[in-house]
Amino acid sequence: MFENVYSGKKVLITGHTGFKGSWLTTWLLRLGAHVIGISDEVPTKPSMFHELGLSDRISNHFCDIRDFDSVVKIVRDYSPDFVFHMAAQAIVSTSYQDPIKTVTTNVVGTTVILEALRQTDIDCVAVIITSDKCYENVEWEWGYKETDQIGGKDIYSGSKGAAESIFHSYYCSFFSKPDCRQRVASARAGNVIGGGDWAKDRIVVDCMKNWAEGIPVEIRSPDATRPWQHVLEPLSGYLTLGVSLYNSPQFCGQSFNFGPRFEKSRTVLRLLQDLEKIWGFSDDRQAFTVTDNIPFHEAGLLKLNCEKALYKLNWEATLSYDDCVKFVGEWYVSFYKGKNNMHDVTYKQLAAYEEASVRRGGVWSRG
Repeated sequence: MFENVYSGKKVLITGHTGFKGSWLTTWLLRLGAHVIGISDEVPTKPSMFHELGLSDRISNHFCDIRDFDSVVKIVRDYSPDFVFHMAAQAIVSTSYQDPIKTVTTNVVGTTVILEALRQTDIDCVAVIITSDKCYENVEWEWGYKETDQIGGKDIYSGSKGAAESIFHSYYCSFFSKPDCRQRVASARAGNVIGGGDWAKDRIVVDCMKNWAEGIPVEIRSPDATRPWQHVLEPLSGYLTLGVSLYNSPQFCGQSFNFGPRFEKSRTVLRLLQDLEKIWGFSDDRQAFTVTDNIPFHEAGLLKLNCEKALYKLNWEATLSYDDCVKFVGEWYVSFYKGKNNMHDVTYKQLAAYEEASVRRGGVWSRG
């Protein structure tokens, strides 16, 4: 997998205790990497990080990503071969309640990790992970390309657009020099779902928590359309981008979208109807009710154009929409109903995902 590039390598993940960070940590351990993690806390209870016992498997560090002295010391002490920067304030509703923390975490935090790399001057590949929300969303029907305007009408989107601007300015100012020892790129993805997510104000999480207690969930925007993708899809993209940067300087300074094909877009209503079947409901009324209480702005349509990742990295999504929903539903059923060893469940899903990529002829699954 991934040309065995990550085997034996030191890989620093910021935000490793979160949902995506925990999946990435688990996958890199499976690939034979030594993982170093930086997070300010374990953000949810329950958490995938705790359920999988990841703190005992990695070099674990708790500090604020905005704390430059602490971050640069960790970078200097370990001299990582790869960095995946995922630390962020990632909840839209929280951005309305605490805009200062959102902006400083997402913008200053990105600056800190880039500056730490610059000052330590180590040989390193860094993937700066932002969000599809970095684009100025005008809700058109075709996907946003990496060259489209960044920005946003809300604080969260604005913070992600600003993080991309910081990435670009650091590349132009420092990392584009011929003798630079760092290779950096940014990655954008969104609407990620998967087992092990317990963050607030996320539709799948709300469903699973409520259903575990026998309570229907309230949904705000049943007709909102999203290109749903399993968490392993963008993670395979990030890892592919890391390998491409490692092998060639031509990708340094570039940005890449990672997402499903357009035909995989479904409404929130359709997603819930599919998940409720896996849970075992026989009637929509057992699973959800529709409310008109919309406390903050949410985009009705947002798609990414991922042709650049396909043509330059030979990357494309692996799972069908149905397989994605099956992965998600079965992970939570195993947790809430099966009381299974979730490390084993997660490893089985990783293995199934890798096998699915092999069957599709995925480039990253070779080697």
